Amino acid sequence: MKNVTDSFVFLGHWPSAGSFGFNTDILATNPINLSIVLGVLIYFGKGVLNDLLDNRKQRILSTIRNSEELRRGAVEQLERARARLRKVEIEADEYRMNGYSEIEREKVNLINATSDSLERLENYKNETLHFEQQRAINQVRQRIFQQALQGALGTLNSCLNSELHFRTIRANIGILGAIEEITD
Repeated sequence: MKNVTDSFVFLGHWPSAGSFGFNTDILATNPINLSIVLGVLIYFGKGVLNDLLDNRKQRILSTIRNSEELRRGAVEQLERARARLRKVEIEADEYRMNGYSEIEREKVNLINATSDSLERLENYKNETLHFEQQRAINQVRQRIFQQALQGALGTLNSCLNSELHFRTIRANIGILGAIEEITD
């Protein structure tokens, strides 16, 4: 034990030439003064330390409460957003289905209208063709009739002479006279 105290005594004899050093002499450091200072520090520091810790604890608890409230608000907003999303998805599906059925209806209506238009155009075309055929037939008949009349007139004019002409007139007069006698 003497070696231990000698080492403290040896350290205590360091020259202090304005530098920092440790005073290892227990009796010279005044342990009573140190214990009083430490006691005062602990007694008064304990209240300050407790106040600091309590303030810190209150801030942490307040932050936790605020975080919990924010979390609850965020969860509520998330649930509302999810409900709104489900509602919008349902409406979108309804619009999509209504849109598809409306498109199908419009498609059928368009096909029917186009079919009706084509049928009317076909009927108009057929009527126009029939009319044009009848007109062409009538024109051909008129030409044939005119040519036949011209041919008959030409034949009659070339074949008839005045004597044949008088005989035809007398024969017709005789036929008319016989008809007149029958009716009387």
